[in-house]
Amino acid sequence: MTIDERIEALTTNLELAFRDIHELKELAYELKELAHKDGENIRALARIAEAHQQRIEHLEDGRA
Repeated sequence: MTIDERIEALTTNLELAFRDIHELKELAYELKELAHKDGENIRALARIAEAHQQRIEHLEDGRA
């Protein structure tokens, strides 16, 4: 293998690695956005659960 062939192979490998890194970066961003949305949804569900719990407690205390 000549030096030119080695340089060409190295260049190809670096280009492929750069593409893979770019794709992983995009995927990580998408996962971050999904995790953020999940967090918002969980907080909303927790607020709903708390409101229901308060209603139940009021009913049990006879304060309907």
